[in-house]
Amino acid sequence: MATRGSVKPFVNFNAKHDAEVLRKAMKGIGTDEDVILMLLAARSNAQRQEIKAAYKKAFGKDLGKDLRSELGGKLEDLIVALMYPSILYDAHELHKAIKGVGTEDEVLIEILASRTCDEIKDIAKAYKKEYGSKLEKDIMGDTSGHYQRLLVILAQGNREEGVDESRVEKDAKELFAAGEEKFGTDEDKFINILGNRSAEHLRKVFDAYKKIAGCDIEESIKDECTGNLEALLLAVVKCAKSVPAYFAESIRESMRRAGTDDESLIRIMVSRSERDMLDIRAIYKKKFGESLYSTIQASYANTHFVTNTNKS
Repeated sequence: MATRGSVKPFVNFNAKHDAEVLRKAMKGIGTDEDVILMLLAARSNAQRQEIKAAYKKAFGKDLGKDLRSELGGKLEDLIVALMYPSILYDAHELHKAIKGVGTEDEVLIEILASRTCDEIKDIAKAYKKEYGSKLEKDIMGDTSGHYQRLLVILAQGNREEGVDESRVEKDAKELFAAGEEKFGTDEDKFINILGNRSAEHLRKVFDAYKKIAGCDIEESIKDECTGNLEALLLAVVKCAKSVPAYFAESIRESMRRAGTDDESLIRIMVSRSERDMLDIRAIYKKKFGESLYSTIQASYANTHFVTNTNKS
């Protein structure tokens, strides 16, 4: 399957050779960070897993642990993230968001709103295997109210498929009646429709909604909802419209905060590098008038923190 990622499998790949290069870069006094970064950023996730296995076979050591002990700071965070199998990385980020001090809601929102149904089902399996508890149960233990309900619906990975033309107009009218048209908001209607319909269906609903309400559904959500529920509903709407556009905006936000939000930037760059980074890059340039490469470069001048977005 063709992907729109910026990271592609390395053509003349040799896991044993790469393992030896990495070992050499970490042996002796000082660590050659450039070698580690240039090598691992130029390999696909599947190839990194092969390097990990070859490293253990050749040296009897865990590559992930060795990298952690040799690197530090943001570069360590980036390289460790690159070494996770992609689905396990998402599971790890969700677990960290739920089980850390306070809930990192933006991580829950980002992952559950943007991943495909198949990806979410795989993430839930990996989560159970790795952490011994159900993702849904952990979400319920850490969140509440309508926000919790929509997260749990999304965590099922059971969106309907295709477009039901007979329901498009009905859904749009129900959303309008649940929000703009009444005093107080019927959050359940928003949750059921936005949480269960397919992205293709929702795009048609949003067009119909605009004709009825005279405004985009995002405007209504901002008027009618607050806090985490508002943030989650907006993320679901944006991802239904365009996942790459949602991430282009998220990257922009992460670099506009007081001091760059390194965790968010690393998570997005790593998790989208083999999925749709080419599209994110193109949308970023069109929307913000500068290349993603030069924006990241300007934010991290004089550091090793670089990611393989390529330069255009």
